[in-house]
Amino acid sequence: MSIYREYDIRGIYEQELNEKSVTRIGYALASKIEGEYVSVGYDARSHSPILFEYLVAGLNAGGKKVLDMGLVPTPVNYFTNYQEWDGVTPSASVMITGSHNPSEYNGFKITIDKAPFFGKDIYALGRECEAMGEIVKVDRNVTKIDAKNRYIDYIVEQFSHLKGMSQKIVYDCGNGVAGVVLPEIFERLELSTKGLYIDPDGMFPNHHPDPSVEHNLEDVKVLLEKEGDIAFAYDGDADRIAVLTHKNNIKGDMMALLYAMKMKNPTVVGEVKCSQVMYDELTRRGANAVMYKTGHSNLKVKMKEINADLACEVSGHIFFKNRYFGYDDAIYATFRMLELVQDGIDLDEELAKLPPVFSTEEIKVETTEEQKFKIMDKVKELLQNPPASFPTIKDIIDVDGVRINFENGWGLVRASNTTPVLVTRFESTSKADAELYEMQVNALIQQAKDSL
Repeated sequence: MSIYREYDIRGIYEQELNEKSVTRIGYALASKIEGEYVSVGYDARSHSPILFEYLVAGLNAGGKKVLDMGLVPTPVNYFTNYQEWDGVTPSASVMITGSHNPSEYNGFKITIDKAPFFGKDIYALGRECEAMGEIVKVDRNVTKIDAKNRYIDYIVEQFSHLKGMSQKIVYDCGNGVAGVVLPEIFERLELSTKGLYIDPDGMFPNHHPDPSVEHNLEDVKVLLEKEGDIAFAYDGDADRIAVLTHKNNIKGDMMALLYAMKMKNPTVVGEVKCSQVMYDELTRRGANAVMYKTGHSNLKVKMKEINADLACEVSGHIFFKNRYFGYDDAIYATFRMLELVQDGIDLDEELAKLPPVFSTEEIKVETTEEQKFKIMDKVKELLQNPPASFPTIKDIIDVDGVRINFENGWGLVRASNTTPVLVTRFESTSKADAELYEMQVNALIQQAKDSL
């Protein structure tokens, strides 16, 4: 059951994701899909095509026909749900990807009726698979579709006004699947670009494909310094982006502020880890800023519920409903950022106008799957009557863990939905206060751990 996570299914190839388990997943999933067709794509890992065959066997046995898009980024997989393929619109899609995880991992991101399949539905699917007997195989029923080129054509058409812009663009695909579509889009838009690690390679020989980790950006930073005006980097399945200038590594919440500049009174959804500066600045500009749970599935659901224009995670998941379909797409986000540059917006100058704050990166507190939610419950209990030395609490937001608002900033404690850790983050207008909040909240977490 450990492979069934809050947002997706994820495990180690052969050990946890093997013919038996993956065929069962396909068969059980087929019963959740009303329509006849499911579109399926996969990332660059060597075992992704093998898992594709196992999954197809299960989906076919469950009565579904498969539209095979082959090797594509996750956003291309999502894109197929909004297109007709020889008179057929898929009722669901499955992306076989380990995202930014090490090469031995793989998994499934599932969309049904244009909505993420996650949370309690995935856990229920897991229980069903665990209880399942032998599956009777049927004849293979797969139709190939050219999703990659349909997507490339779409992006080129949507951003044809960028053709020939003068800025020098450098980028790092991290040997993930961004390299399947990005170079051709750049070429057709006649942009001046230089790319690193473009060829998909599921062993990720150059660096780990996670652009939220500073170390993984070292090579593209060197290239930017020498040859570029702006840089982009992508995770393994191209649904997360990093944007770099000569002065800034622009995190997802600050990207949202920049993107929202070209939208009239937008509704913007952020996660609990986003800077207070983002929420305050959006509100000051007349936008409706909404704080919600972390997780790409959660944000997509919330966006649809309140008809939001934009959503973001600090890690670089950016979701556009404004002029797009409402899912996280790092390729699309690239060209929306280039639009801002073409329109004369100086990204560094806009960021320099914002109130200065001192923020930590995500800090992970190791624990166990069994303990993490118990610790969170105890932290919430202790916050009802904190120690006398604890900083003054203005209020507590408990939409996802606890975000404690203090006089000059905030601290966050939440249980990760994907790993056995608590995630903390701290921010203040004063470095000393940020450090104080971190020290005091960590002491509270330790007290909670010791009490269990």
